[in-house]
Amino acid sequence: MAEVITMPRLSDTMTDGKVAKWHFKVGDKVKEGDVLAEIETDKAVQDFETEFNGTLLYIGTEEGDASPVDSVLAIIGAEGEDISKLKGGMVDEGVSEKKEEKKIDEEHKTEDESTSIEQTTAEIPEGVEVITMPRLSDTMTEGKVAKWHFKVGDKVKEGDILAEIETDKAVQDFESEFNGTLLYTSVGEGEASPVDTVLAIIGPEGTDISGLKSGAPKKGESKPAPEKPSETISVSEDKETETSVQTSSTERLAISPLAKKMAEDKGIDVQSLKGSGENGRIVKKDIENYQPSAGTSAQPIQKVSTPAAVAAPAQVAVNFVQGEDSETPNSQVRNIIAKRLSESKFTAPHYYLIVEINMDKAIEARKEINSLPDTKISFNDMIIKATAMALRKHPQVNSTWKADKIIHHGNINVGVAVAIPDGLVVPVLKNADQMNYNQISAGVKDMAGRAKSKGLKANEMEGSTFSVSNLGMFGIETFTSIINQPNSAILSVGAIVEKPIVKDGQIVVGNTMKLSLACDHRVVDGATGAQFLQTLRTYLEQPLTLLL
Repeated sequence: MAEVITMPRLSDTMTDGKVAKWHFKVGDKVKEGDVLAEIETDKAVQDFETEFNGTLLYIGTEEGDASPVDSVLAIIGAEGEDISKLKGGMVDEGVSEKKEEKKIDEEHKTEDESTSIEQTTAEIPEGVEVITMPRLSDTMTEGKVAKWHFKVGDKVKEGDILAEIETDKAVQDFESEFNGTLLYTSVGEGEASPVDTVLAIIGPEGTDISGLKSGAPKKGESKPAPEKPSETISVSEDKETETSVQTSSTERLAISPLAKKMAEDKGIDVQSLKGSGENGRIVKKDIENYQPSAGTSAQPIQKVSTPAAVAAPAQVAVNFVQGEDSETPNSQVRNIIAKRLSESKFTAPHYYLIVEINMDKAIEARKEINSLPDTKISFNDMIIKATAMALRKHPQVNSTWKADKIIHHGNINVGVAVAIPDGLVVPVLKNADQMNYNQISAGVKDMAGRAKSKGLKANEMEGSTFSVSNLGMFGIETFTSIINQPNSAILSVGAIVEKPIVKDGQIVVGNTMKLSLACDHRVVDGATGAQFLQTLRTYLEQPLTLLL
């Protein structure tokens, strides 16, 4: 029977491959382990070996051409075999083994994990309330239970804090709206579930709720996390058992690219394997048939699971061990940061403008302001105020790009980037242009403090029209930031540096600070961005102009 060979995924970021060279032509005999072709990925050109014996009956991509990952690359079978059906419908019908297995696994996962209200409504006993994972922010798709305040069997009443839910933005208290006994919880602390899936069940003590939870654990236990399939090679293995492949640096190991990738995914030490291919070459089936022994089994990832790491935003400890890799599971915050910044960087055409500010008069002004009773402001507070006032004069910078229009915001809401142990959040000062220095200082201190303890509410991190990121306190003189969409610009603030400057034709000691403005060119043209920075420079170099 003919074997269909698809374009392999030879790197994590590969979406299509280009055939740099075919080593065989249609009609040639090939055997397992032969280098069939050279495939150019987004990173390198790699040899691609066949895993089958037979005759090369069909080539789907010619030399110099490219095709998507998992599309038909070639067909190998018996000489003279009819493959007309395979050539005509293979790509469209998706008979790629990898794609089919992945699809099946995802369907099973969906069936196992997403118990919806609609499925159980008809069977809900009287007095029983099914509580679903709430949507606590506009962008939330799933929530993680940071802490349960009650356990199964406890009495709860309306208004009690049932759990602490970690969203993509913050950890929020989730209150019960019902009185009764906590009969069931679907996930344990530190586990996540999608929005609108069953989170807990509350009702009269002793109520039979077996019909509401398929495969639920016994009373008093949390539902265990579903096991991930391990039979297929197309779906990544359980994250908790992944380790990097350690290979010798002194000799070349005979292993096919596919086998190497599978070994890396499964965390298998290829040095412990004996290949069944030609000249002892390790091939796909060696990885599939691998059975770890007590001495060679892959070591599981070390996970931080202390109560503090779950209930509080303590920074995950990363211990350096020479020669050993370790992994840290991504938090919801880290995942959403990665998603949003990637989207921003690759969808918005960024450009950067840098200006150097003389901060001598700003330093004097700050000293005078802080000499007043009950007043203590920072340079960051002054920059935020000046930025908000400059945005009032340049409303184009205070805008948002949409597919068919540009939205010019009527309010000036400045987002202030705050570093937290597992990433970065941007609390928002609403109507910052209408705030005085003391209000800005109090607002920033309050939100920054609560951000680090994950005490911010979701609405306190929404609605920004412009963002400010300050790394000056770390001694960073110049840097550029990625725009915090849907904003169209972000200001990067460097350190104030004492250095020689030219003033009135003389070299004197002065204090300067560099500002970098990242702009979305779809909204903010270069001249507009430059004019905004000129206004901002005036406000900072001549602080009294803020009063005009």
